[in-house]
Amino acid sequence: MWSGTVWPGPAAGAPAAPKARHCARAPRPFELGAGAAWDAQQPTWRRGDRELRERATEPSSSLGKSAAPAAPAAVADAAQPSAALAARQEEAAGLSRRPPPRPADEPVAAGVVDDNADFGEYLAYRERRAQLPVRARDVHERYALVVHDAQGRPVPDAEVAVFAGSHPLPLWARTDAAGRAWLHPLAAVPSLGASLLEVQVRDGRSGAQGAALLQRGQKHQLQVVLADAWRTPPRPQLDIAFLVDATGSMGDEIDKLKRSMRAVADQIARLPSQPDVCYGLVAYRDRGDAFFVRGADFTNDLGAFQQQLAQLQAAAGGDMPEALNEALHTAVHRLSWRGDGTARMVLLVADAPPHLDYGAPYYDQDAIAALAKGIKLFAVGASGLDPVGEYVFRQAAQYTGGRFVFLTYARAHDPSSGPGRETSHEVRNYSVETLDRLIVRLVREEMAAWPRG
Repeated sequence: MWSGTVWPGPAAGAPAAPKARHCARAPRPFELGAGAAWDAQQPTWRRGDRELRERATEPSSSLGKSAAPAAPAAVADAAQPSAALAARQEEAAGLSRRPPPRPADEPVAAGVVDDNADFGEYLAYRERRAQLPVRARDVHERYALVVHDAQGRPVPDAEVAVFAGSHPLPLWARTDAAGRAWLHPLAAVPSLGASLLEVQVRDGRSGAQGAALLQRGQKHQLQVVLADAWRTPPRPQLDIAFLVDATGSMGDEIDKLKRSMRAVADQIARLPSQPDVCYGLVAYRDRGDAFFVRGADFTNDLGAFQQQLAQLQAAAGGDMPEALNEALHTAVHRLSWRGDGTARMVLLVADAPPHLDYGAPYYDQDAIAALAKGIKLFAVGASGLDPVGEYVFRQAAQYTGGRFVFLTYARAHDPSSGPGRETSHEVRNYSVETLDRLIVRLVREEMAAWPRG
């Protein structure tokens, strides 16, 4: 198990609930080595007697000036190369996967599918790809939980727990802006034998509680009414974490994100719901690279967030799998997600699957944790994403109620052909638009159902 694991998995019980009160602060950069471990007593990541202390910084601070990470466990005893040599080694490692550069002003086209909306096709896709080396979980038994108040208005961000008799299941969720959550009992407990389950719901803001019985195999939608839950809601809160693969093949995507971030944020701010937005960043490479996982905690200072993003450069990552497991774990458990009354999104932008050749944390466990915390994963597959990566991205997005997004080109298998409508992924009935417009649309659709006073 990675020594930086915060939550060991569903067997340990529900992950800690989101509880931050605000993000009105400068970004707090952090950096984790492959052998880092979280010290619960101090805000410090440790490896042996070396440590990387989390620092509250001025907005002008940059990730590039943070302390150097601890050496990855696999190379901890090796001589450390000079910075110049390390940079050359990273460059060489990333060349094999780096596509030809595209014009700076060229738009990035992308498609999107909602595997929960076309669930039958998604199950058929999983069946076709059943032999892939992934951590598949059984989602074919799925129930839609809808929580509303006595007037029929949705109750967002309500806590959900499931019981078999008096026994709690490792199945938790928080409702989205529409008061909905998808529940997959067999994904949580593959050998579940109980035919009758109890779903308990609590609204953290009002304290209202409710419950309903779920008879498995009958109705696939369950409703819970919290009669005393609704009140004039405050301005909706939205936490968005950008989870970015920063290996050498991701140069074009990172540069595009930097250029479009201000325009995307401005459009989100002008949405009818006028959300109070916090931005966070988690970037990652792999074991043996100049950094393993690096990021900045949530802030509402967009300019300061952009300064952190501007320091991110694509390099290294010569092999295909990357440190996505550890980065997703960091995003779900390490960032200061705000508490009750918040919509939470992770926007993953990557072109490679996670490592499955060494121990936990694993992405499927943290998808369970994300649902428990009310975090939806929107996974953007960049050029070169292989079938294993597509499966993992779609699996995590579907389970958490998010979407699978993928870049499209004039010729499906040729990213150098420029933007178009074709893709090599196993998707159908998808729409295509520029990636920045698509991101804004996904946020708009997510926030549209938020109840208003």
